Amino acid sequence: MRDLTGKAAWVTGGGTGIGRAAALALAGAGMDVAVSGRRVEPLDETAGMIRDLGGRALVLPLDVQQIESVTEAAGRMEETFGRLDVLVNNAGLNVAQRHWRDLSPEGWNRVIDIDLNGAFYCAHAALPVMRRQKDGLIVNISSWAGRFDTYLPGPAYNAAKHALLAMNASLNIEECVNGIRACAICPAEVATPILDARPVPVSDEDKARMLQTEDLGETILFVARMPARVCLNEILISPTWNRVYFGGPEMSPSQD
Repeated sequence: MRDLTGKAAWVTGGGTGIGRAAALALAGAGMDVAVSGRRVEPLDETAGMIRDLGGRALVLPLDVQQIESVTEAAGRMEETFGRLDVLVNNAGLNVAQRHWRDLSPEGWNRVIDIDLNGAFYCAHAALPVMRRQKDGLIVNISSWAGRFDTYLPGPAYNAAKHALLAMNASLNIEECVNGIRACAICPAEVATPILDARPVPVSDEDKARMLQTEDLGETILFVARMPARVCLNEILISPTWNRVYFGGPEMSPSQD
């Protein structure tokens, strides 16, 4: 497995959930880590945890919808750490009013702008640094809903995560000659704050049986530790107790 000591990672959505878990896992392996997100307080908390591990942390508050802010953040990271080895495109959300009869154009645009366009903006900003290095890894957090057509997340989230898989594949097609590889991680249900936007509340018992954020942190670290000659194109991961398989009232359209 690759030694990550002294290498640098940029994690979007790094204040909570999968992003925080990824930032801590990578920092624990010796990486310098920059964390981005819209809210400064949770980013500062993540940075403090990284420093408690003995690592170097950089807080880059931004909204991934803002191209100029994303480009500036990539420049600040290279200026601070001198390199950019791993980008974790994790920033994402969903809306409560997510199905066709309730979804508004504004809700659609919000999901697409953050979950898909934001990932593109960050990858676009990271690529020049990685090309100069002739080395780099982009981890795109897609979803089970990116690989399979599912009802629960709604059309905007499904569309964004399907498109993210296509974007991930195109990175490998075009950038492999530059030593750059991309991995789309497609988790089924993960116990993260995004569950709070669900139309049907999720019980604590159900959350405990889902994938946990640290499971995804370890998965991302595994990908980052693979030798540069290895491209893990896609990882499909689910809880053993996978509610997608046996259904539930929120897993299929209502009949009213």
